[in-house]
Amino acid sequence: MNVLIIGAAGKVGQLVVDKLSRTAYTPVAMVRSKKQKEMFENKGITAVMGDLEKDFESAYADVDAVIFAAGSGQDTGAEMTIIIDQEGAIKAVDRAVHFGVQRFVMLSSMAADRPEAGSREIKHYLFAKHRADEYLKKSGVPYTIVRPGPLTSETGTGKVFLNEHVNGGNSISREDVASVLVEALMQPKAENRSFDVVEGDTLVEDLFRH
Repeated sequence: MNVLIIGAAGKVGQLVVDKLSRTAYTPVAMVRSKKQKEMFENKGITAVMGDLEKDFESAYADVDAVIFAAGSGQDTGAEMTIIIDQEGAIKAVDRAVHFGVQRFVMLSSMAADRPEAGSREIKHYLFAKHRADEYLKKSGVPYTIVRPGPLTSETGTGKVFLNEHVNGGNSISREDVASVLVEALMQPKAENRSFDVVEGDTLVEDLFRH
């Protein structure tokens, strides 16, 4: 199965590509620059050009599934958040529908299912994520939405706490988030479900097997 990773050059995206490359799935890294493309190809990873602000339809050639791990980043304003996290994600879903993609895993954010509760500083971000998530749910594409708590750069533990809703703002490493995204893709029991996830005591490989 060929899996398009949108946002492959990002911090979580690179971890997703690395973890997928060690499974039976074939990662296809979507990148915006030739330098990024060469970086992946030097590792033996297929890379395709695509820009969420422009056209990226050609990236979907021979793609069976999508992991959307793109984000505008903390240093950009509300405008880029809308362009990337909302409209970019919505366009990615539209193309998944058009090309008959079998599975779509969305990296969202904790509280995106209740954006009105967010602080003033991040409310625009949560609403953008919320709109993208809801659009995916209504698209008809089999989906999983993963909403992590605050992200850290610490080494992953391989253990998390995942539930439909998690109270509190516990953090989670980007590495563990990447592991959850990959596991969600592989497990049928994660299909058409949405989850919050933070650090915890459950092995990632056991999350969807009960």
